[in-house]
Amino acid sequence: MEIKHKDDGSKGSFYIEVDSRKAGETTYVWAGPDKIIIDHTEVSEVLKGKNAGKQLVNKAVEFAREKNIKILPLCPFAAALFRKTPDYKDVLA
Repeated sequence: MEIKHKDDGSKGSFYIEVDSRKAGETTYVWAGPDKIIIDHTEVSEVLKGKNAGKQLVNKAVEFAREKNIKILPLCPFAAALFRKTPDYKDVLA
């Protein structure tokens, strides 16, 4: 499952396309130069049961580590995943 990334400098997203259409997406906004806020995660029925949501949030965590930034997970799904995943603590704002 290929996860794509776009960022315009003020907001961005990690997303999965199926048949050239977005089937899953985690969106974020920049909160200064060293923090992003994950504000929404959505996965369509096409990807249900494939851990797509977790993979999208994990990609955001990888991005944060690469950029040496923190994440504030306001999206309920991402926040729950951060609570359940001790490995994410290093990027938690």
